[in-house]
Amino acid sequence: MALRILVADDASFIRDMVKKHLRDKLPGVEIYEAPDGSRALAASKGQTMDLILSDWEMPNLSGEELLRSLREDARYQATPFIMISSRGDRAHVVKAVQAGVTDYITKPFTPEELIRKVFKQLQKIGKLPGPPGKGAGQAQAQAKGHAFGSVDVLTSGSAEVPASAPEVKTKAKKLRAQLRFDSNKPPVACVIRDVNLQVLSAAIAKDNGLPGLFDQVVVDIGTEDGSETVQLNAYTHSLQAAEARPDSRLVKIQLRFVDNDGAKAEQLSHLIGR
Repeated sequence: MALRILVADDASFIRDMVKKHLRDKLPGVEIYEAPDGSRALAASKGQTMDLILSDWEMPNLSGEELLRSLREDARYQATPFIMISSRGDRAHVVKAVQAGVTDYITKPFTPEELIRKVFKQLQKIGKLPGPPGKGAGQAQAQAKGHAFGSVDVLTSGSAEVPASAPEVKTKAKKLRAQLRFDSNKPPVACVIRDVNLQVLSAAIAKDNGLPGLFDQVVVDIGTEDGSETVQLNAYTHSLQAAEARPDSRLVKIQLRFVDNDGAKAEQLSHLIGR
């Protein structure tokens, strides 16, 4: 019987990326996808899944609600459930562990991180295919001896406390933003040039490291005093030197939001309109 994996995320960009990497490393895998928790629950009732990868913050039915519903079903009481989230703080992970998650991956993540987590769980339930596809041998080796153990294991290597972003000097002057290109590194401060419900245009220092085009990015946008913030998933749409010279230290970056979440859109709209 073919291996069945369910991928649930309201951002189609994230779903497509996860599907691509799973198919590259797991030939013959059957992948089911859902843009929200309600459809994920319906898909899991129609077919018995071997592993579930789910966003934690989705419309209609959240990842937590999906997990709790699945754990009430005898078929899914021991099924690996890997939570995908933009939040890596300990309190968030503790709540997820209490709800019954098996493992955790923080956005943005690399293909290697994704495959390592998936292979580890498939190995634990005896579903790891063999012989592995190209590049899967390394992930299989990394999966050995690293079973899920505690909240400390899940939160190790999480992002440091964000540093304050520089003052914004555009029409969005009352807002600040931080960008996360790698969940294992501190956020990068940026200067907002413009922001709307679809796009964030900003400037960042070249020295902070740059993402590649189409790479996933987690964006934290909030007020200067930190009283209100919203966290959004995005991808890198464009990069351009801020000055017409090779030693320019600033880079213009344009990010397009990929969340399909009405609540987040409402939060962002409120922030922009302040």
